[in-house]
Amino acid sequence: MSTEGVEDPVGYYLEDMSFHGRSERTRDAYERVLREFEAFLETRGSEPADADHRACLAYVHRLRERDVADSTVATYASYLHRFYAYMAQIGALEENPMTLVMEELEESVERNPTRREIPLSAMRAFLDDIAHPLDHAVVVTLLKTGVRAGELCNLDLRDLSLPDTGPERAQLAERGDALYVDSEPAVGEETNGEVRTASNKRKRETVIPVDDELAAALRRWLAVRPDPRSDADPLFVSTREWGKRLTPDALGRIVRDHAEDAGWHRSGAGAAENVTPHYFRHYFTTHLRDQTGERGVVKYIRGDVADDIIDTYTHNWGNRVREVYEANIYSLSGRSAPNS
Repeated sequence: MSTEGVEDPVGYYLEDMSFHGRSERTRDAYERVLREFEAFLETRGSEPADADHRACLAYVHRLRERDVADSTVATYASYLHRFYAYMAQIGALEENPMTLVMEELEESVERNPTRREIPLSAMRAFLDDIAHPLDHAVVVTLLKTGVRAGELCNLDLRDLSLPDTGPERAQLAERGDALYVDSEPAVGEETNGEVRTASNKRKRETVIPVDDELAAALRRWLAVRPDPRSDADPLFVSTREWGKRLTPDALGRIVRDHAEDAGWHRSGAGAAENVTPHYFRHYFTTHLRDQTGERGVVKYIRGDVADDIIDTYTHNWGNRVREVYEANIYSLSGRSAPNS
């Protein structure tokens, strides 16, 4: 790797974090992790600019040897990933050695055997009990697409292509019923004329098929959706704070309320027991990957894959991604279900 004249990549990154308006608390957290990683590399005769994926993996292994909690390991790894991704993007470093590490970490988390297991029949009954059009639409969207909470909240109407809604985006032209999930929205930055309060975490933008069930749930919601306050025309807006873009916190409350009613959430319990918005990403990933064996397609839909792989599916979208998806995605109504 080349530092392109940057003598202290960590210091450079921390200074840029300050320029981007990140809080002192956030910068301090990143500095603790990045300097610890730097000290670890020094014991191996290396430095951040020279680290490859094996050095990064060794650091993660060292954390686990110290019995650091899995959630903390994931947090530290995400800090390293963002550091390398940013430095590579601005050309200060040549590549991001954390990419492979993060893919393996995320897959291990998604296959976490301690998570609550919910049969598809129980998930269908859970949805049947959700009468509110907004609540029903967001849960169906989470289950059918595997998007993150922030990604769902950042969707604008222009990101949805149905016969009666568009498409407005060129990326959705001739894609049929689909959702476009951008990689650009970030906290504090303007997208489509609105400063966002949540970030998307995709490596690349993604077009996700919309099947008949999701289309029906979205049409039902759009028929009663309050007029949005924002000119960006958010797809999901609050019915409590009338017309305001839905936030991850508000989405979390929606899911928690219904999960508590189902006995799937209790105060003080952790990810192994509680159903949260992220649980549905895990549910979607596990079911679709196990059903299809198509790791590439699942990674594409999740937005986890690198440029060379994602380009393969982008260019072959119609007869690969949609066909695999529609042949294998579970039915949430129980009718005509490929995985009943």
